[in-house]
Amino acid sequence: MDSEILPQAGAIAEVAARIADAPDIAALAACAAEARQVAIALQHESAGSALVTRVLSRLNDAVAARTLVILALRFRLPPARWCWLGLGSEGRLEQTLATDQDNGLVFSASDDGEARQLRELFLPFACAANQALAECGFPLCDGDVMAGNPRWCLSQSEWLENFAAWVRTPEPEALLNAAIFFDFRPLAGDAGLSAELRRALSELTRGNEIFLRMMTVNALAASPPLGRLRDFVTEAEAGGTIDLKKFGSRIFVDAARILALGTGIAETATAPRLRRVALEGEMTPADAEAAVHAFHALQDIRLAGHAGGGLAGQAPANHVDPDRLNEFDRRILLEALRQARKLQQKLKTRFHLET
Repeated sequence: MDSEILPQAGAIAEVAARIADAPDIAALAACAAEARQVAIALQHESAGSALVTRVLSRLNDAVAARTLVILALRFRLPPARWCWLGLGSEGRLEQTLATDQDNGLVFSASDDGEARQLRELFLPFACAANQALAECGFPLCDGDVMAGNPRWCLSQSEWLENFAAWVRTPEPEALLNAAIFFDFRPLAGDAGLSAELRRALSELTRGNEIFLRMMTVNALAASPPLGRLRDFVTEAEAGGTIDLKKFGSRIFVDAARILALGTGIAETATAPRLRRVALEGEMTPADAEAAVHAFHALQDIRLAGHAGGGLAGQAPANHVDPDRLNEFDRRILLEALRQARKLQQKLKTRFHLET
């Protein structure tokens, strides 16, 4: 690919090739660090958040897939179909420089007894993979949403039982699980298992007004930090900053997920979800494009902070002080958050939650 067409194209291709040929986890860890540096370079070249997050996610996919290939040679895996699932931001192809692990494993089993036996054989492999990915710079999930946790190393029927229970009884924990696990994507193994899960999930959620309304109520708990007397409402306990993930990009992610699940859309990424939702008539194409641009603008500001922290040797953070932004970025942030508020208003109207 011509580097004049895609910034850092040569570097991306070189890192991808090294990942594919990596002989061990130590080599993969070096490749993962290079991938993050490529993402930082893309950000500084103003490549845009859509490209940066997609490139980083795809390179991280390759690291995960190669990790599983290397480890599969060390373990006695059973002759059953299995698939490693990327969840959350990885499932949406929206990983930034501040990301931990969210993954699961699905396998085929004829009954509950076989599922228990197979799980015992897959768990050592999954635990080793989680540890190896941590060595590659992907921290272990604080909530233990990882394939090495027996709760998330499940047969296909067990995953479907969980999905059905969360949809049927949308209590707070179920809604939290839905927000994480319903954004899944196959990273390695038999992708057909993931496709079958997606079709079954679509049947559970398409047109399910009660479940979608409860997801909307949960999503509306985080509102854009916009004030009536001043532009922004910042968090005093966070040094007068705004959490652009919790009170910014997450609003678009949640809304896109709800609308996509309601219409049976298989897409997991936020921008494609919003555009597909418009094609289904849930919103106008113009409103969808405005939401997409606002989402990407918020991601750009987040990534700029991540990249700056990365170059300074600091851990990436999602907080931004609007008073320290230049006038242009401050206006962009303000308009993006207004679009977030408009999208939430659309959800309120759609699910009859006017207050």
